[in-house]
Amino acid sequence: MLTIARIQIDYQINPVGIEKVPQFGWEIESDRKNVFQKTYCLQIAKDASFENLVYNSNVVESGESAHIIPDGFEMESLTKYYVRAKISDGVEESEFCDTWFVTALVNENEWKAPFVSAENEDSYKECSKGTYVRGLVRIEKPVKEAFACTTALGLYNFFLNGKKVGKDEMTPGWTSYRRHLLYQTYDVTEYLVQGENVAGAMLAAGWYKGVMGLTKARNNYGDQTGFAMQLLVRYEDGSEEIICTDGGWKGADSPIIFSEIYNGETYDALLEIPKWSEQIETPKEFHDVVEVPFDCSVLRAQSGSRVTEMDELPCKRVFQTPKGETVLDFGQNMAGRIKVTATGKPGDVIELHCFEVLDSEGNVYLDNLRKAKATMKYIFAEEKTVTWYPRFTYMGFQYAWVVTYPGKPEKENFTAYTLHSEMEQTGQITCSNPLLNQLHHNYLWGLKGNFLDVPTDCPQRDERLGWTGDAQIFCRTACYLMNTYTFYKKWLRDVEVDQTEEGGVPHVIPNIEEGRTDGNWLLSQGPHSAAAWADVAVINPWTMYLMYGDKEILRKQYNSMKGWIDFMRAHSNDYIWNYKLQFGDWVALDAEEGSYFGATPNDLTCTAYYAYSTGLFAKIAKVLDKSEAGEYEELYHKIVNKFQQTFFDKDGNMTAQTQTAHIVALYFKLTPEEYIEKTVQGLKKLLDKENGHLVTGFVGTPYFCHALSQNGCVKKAYDLLLKEDFPSWLYQVKKGATTIWEHWDGLKPDGSMWSADMNSFNHYAYGAIGEWMYRVMAGLEVDEAATGFKHAVFYPRIGGNLTYTEGRYHSIYGEEYIRWEVEQNEVKMKVKIPANTTASIRLDMAEEIVDDAGLDFEKKDGYMEAQSGSGEYIICYRRA
Repeated sequence: MLTIARIQIDYQINPVGIEKVPQFGWEIESDRKNVFQKTYCLQIAKDASFENLVYNSNVVESGESAHIIPDGFEMESLTKYYVRAKISDGVEESEFCDTWFVTALVNENEWKAPFVSAENEDSYKECSKGTYVRGLVRIEKPVKEAFACTTALGLYNFFLNGKKVGKDEMTPGWTSYRRHLLYQTYDVTEYLVQGENVAGAMLAAGWYKGVMGLTKARNNYGDQTGFAMQLLVRYEDGSEEIICTDGGWKGADSPIIFSEIYNGETYDALLEIPKWSEQIETPKEFHDVVEVPFDCSVLRAQSGSRVTEMDELPCKRVFQTPKGETVLDFGQNMAGRIKVTATGKPGDVIELHCFEVLDSEGNVYLDNLRKAKATMKYIFAEEKTVTWYPRFTYMGFQYAWVVTYPGKPEKENFTAYTLHSEMEQTGQITCSNPLLNQLHHNYLWGLKGNFLDVPTDCPQRDERLGWTGDAQIFCRTACYLMNTYTFYKKWLRDVEVDQTEEGGVPHVIPNIEEGRTDGNWLLSQGPHSAAAWADVAVINPWTMYLMYGDKEILRKQYNSMKGWIDFMRAHSNDYIWNYKLQFGDWVALDAEEGSYFGATPNDLTCTAYYAYSTGLFAKIAKVLDKSEAGEYEELYHKIVNKFQQTFFDKDGNMTAQTQTAHIVALYFKLTPEEYIEKTVQGLKKLLDKENGHLVTGFVGTPYFCHALSQNGCVKKAYDLLLKEDFPSWLYQVKKGATTIWEHWDGLKPDGSMWSADMNSFNHYAYGAIGEWMYRVMAGLEVDEAATGFKHAVFYPRIGGNLTYTEGRYHSIYGEEYIRWEVEQNEVKMKVKIPANTTASIRLDMAEEIVDDAGLDFEKKDGYMEAQSGSGEYIICYRRA
């Protein structure tokens, strides 16, 4: 039977807030093999019955089931569209599959609503109180449908008639507000009643005006919070009305007397205003609002990947430390908040301090939070039982110190909820080694803990910034783990708008430190354009193109990418690139004592990335049929030639005898052909010198196993992955880690800590090993010639004494699945290839095929290969 399993719209399911004609794609399922779409029909209507079509492709002869843009379809603002599609494969025709989406404001200059603020005095500039704003909305006639577009300067929750609208948290998220501010779109039809309605918002400082950044400055984007609402009401009689925030709204202080990202939130119930967002009569505590000037031309709609509560984790235990501290243990390092229930009397206080790890003696350890207080506090106003959680902050924690609590804290009184951008999990690996299974868990939870609207470095200390280097090296892993398309697309917009006029890329995005050169040693040395960090401008869009097959992201980011390449070209000297402050092979173990900077010279790492990014950009220009593709390809070859002349001596030895130097030369394809084997042997010697351990940092670590396995050293790669003593990935696992650490020895063998000034226990960067586990261990690889897994390569490398590995990745076409089992030298491999795609199936070190599953295998160098269409196949073979 031929069916469409589901339709994605701009890589999302039922998105709300589409502002540009989206792409459509569908997943096809069939009980037959070798199924290829021959035709499709795509229809769009304003009614679920599809009686009045606004778009009809009719039958289109095409094999494309992704990236389909309906030519001629013109969207209307704030409209719910119903979509359906059906296909045929020349054998049978599917039934229609239905879905829907909602548009945002689709035309420029449609935004009319001003920002209103309760912060009407200068004293608000130096504090982080929460506020309310509210206004009345009168509905005179029966409502057919209503949509609200809302946003804030600061953070907000939106209410109608006493009910919170939607499930989103930490809205409108963190962007480069003055250049790029998101608004959210909600269908509020069911919230409205005929007559008077109350619209309102709770507001907090958030990233906008709270203390943030390396310099711990306040009011980074503005010194007043504000809320804007544009409500469109369509009536049953065909008329419509737009209602906006205005000077008639009222504002007041909320019971949130303090709320910031780093330091947590304090709620004083004595200041509650009952039914503030429900009662028609304005409460006496409210006063006139002021309008906050803002350039609304930078507003963009957010259609998905909004922050929400994702996981619920009950408290595992309540215990006493040796010092007598009462501590909650949730069993998992995470980013989020705690919902607490307690019965108290006036003046009683609930106070929790969130933290990551216990010290060597089992006591509360707060030092690695630096100045972040990570505290949640509730003050009772009357005798009652309450359930409370902070609204406008988040903490990175596994534990919470119960400083005060009315009564005896029981574990049933505390539940943790993770907060991160909503993304569908798309990848999973399990194998016969439980330590590797835990490692996969750890980097998945590293993503969960740091993809809270922005890809941050860490969620716990007084930093939590969008470090570009971390985001770059983890991008491919992240794309396997979850559908990150919408998340990265949004963040890459901020990469572009925050670039310097010359094209330089700041170290952190959003660039909250813009314009500051003092107050922090890093900013004084150079606030932008570090190799491997700034290359996120090119590498991340390219990775998204590989994983999703989407040229649109390349088009959107093209000027940004070109700007970065041209910046490096302008600041290079005879094709050797280096510029101001460079992080190099950051926190590598071959650094000098007391330094974070690895031993690999900056000229080498900078020029390696200059070549790598330029080579990718030349490919991108060619994919997009840009006239300058040849120019950048020529530039790439000149940089490679200079790299080879400079960093290899006349005998073919690398001038820098570090692991990282050899790794980037091999993985970035910068090694002269005649010296590849010598460079591989050099890397192996450097590895053996460290007794098989890595001493690499941010630049070398992500590619180490690749550099080995791509050059005939699969066993070495597995040996490196499977090391269990320091330094290694599995050392952390054996020490009880549930996420990835910032340092290989964040917690040392003797139980002591790495220096508290920089010791995160939830830092996903070294989780980039996940990419190797998916691409090589599981063997789920994309084909650069047919991206997005239109043509996949199933090529697992057997090793590591694993008896089985099972991997799955849900691509835009459906589930790519593989399981290999090995007993002695016999391998059984099962693969599943989605309909309307093809794959190369490669058998590692195959000597004899026992069961070819009807496929035609050919002998290659080190493997046998067959080409296949969709379906499930079980192949058995003997290895050499």
